[in-house]
Amino acid sequence: MIELEGVPELIDPVMVAAFEGWNDAGDAASAAVGHLDREFKGEVFAALDAEDYYDFQVNRPTVWMDGGTRRITWPTTRLSVIRIETPKPRDLVLVRGIEPSMRWRSFCNEILGYAHELGIEMVVVMGALLGDTPHTRPVPVTAVTSDPDLATALNLEESRYEGPTGIVGILQEACTHAGIPAVSLWAAVPHYVSQPPNPKATLALLNRLEDLLDLRIPLGELPEDARAWQVGVDQLAAEDSEVAEYVQTLEEARDTAELPEASGEAIAREFERYLRRRDPQAGESDAGPYLRDMSQKPKDDRDEKEDGADGE
Repeated sequence: MIELEGVPELIDPVMVAAFEGWNDAGDAASAAVGHLDREFKGEVFAALDAEDYYDFQVNRPTVWMDGGTRRITWPTTRLSVIRIETPKPRDLVLVRGIEPSMRWRSFCNEILGYAHELGIEMVVVMGALLGDTPHTRPVPVTAVTSDPDLATALNLEESRYEGPTGIVGILQEACTHAGIPAVSLWAAVPHYVSQPPNPKATLALLNRLEDLLDLRIPLGELPEDARAWQVGVDQLAAEDSEVAEYVQTLEEARDTAELPEASGEAIAREFERYLRRRDPQAGESDAGPYLRDMSQKPKDDRDEKEDGADGE
């Protein structure tokens, strides 16, 4: 049993997770969770034991000076809680860490233990991948789930991916087996400019999270950082004719592939976000009633599904 002390009673809690490493191109996803943690002054209430999940020759601890005392920071995964007040109060439990080196099933089960104790209604895992996408266009963010009911309720894609996966995919499937609704948000980062940071991809993930959960997230300097990042990449591309030609090819492919109705949906989402920022009371996400219904499932049904997760 996980004992939680000092954690207030949560309001419609959703867990939002991101992990550095293979699933975090350009550090876009971990930076998004870090932005939430900073903007809302998250309070850490738990940390997983680094000894259980990390190879310290791969993810080395760091030594730092605290006044005259030497201290060590171990690579781990920490949980914090924040409260977002607009358009209505909702708590987010933030999970931020490094993709574990070992014992992935135990790692996920420990996170799910916290989710059950806290009454989490949904888990949103954010990731970023390298793709054939031009840096000059809006960052594609795909929202996928393995839950057919959730896909219908929130107009999400059902996951059909087959192949190697990381901790994002493993955690999403563990949630599904445990009876907790789970969504993955994936941002596509241009493979020719993959080095971190990528504030444009981070901004895109936060915007998609706003849409999914009907939140208003202060963006701070992120929009300006995203513009500066694009200008910088524009300048680098202009200095190399081959890169400039390649970017143009990607732009033409992207513009041809996008259907008019898809562009219209993107415009509509941007307009709704603009209205929501002007009037925090405007609009209510379809996720609300669905999450309330899921949270009212009998507890023994959840426990039965969680038992099945151990054999995955």
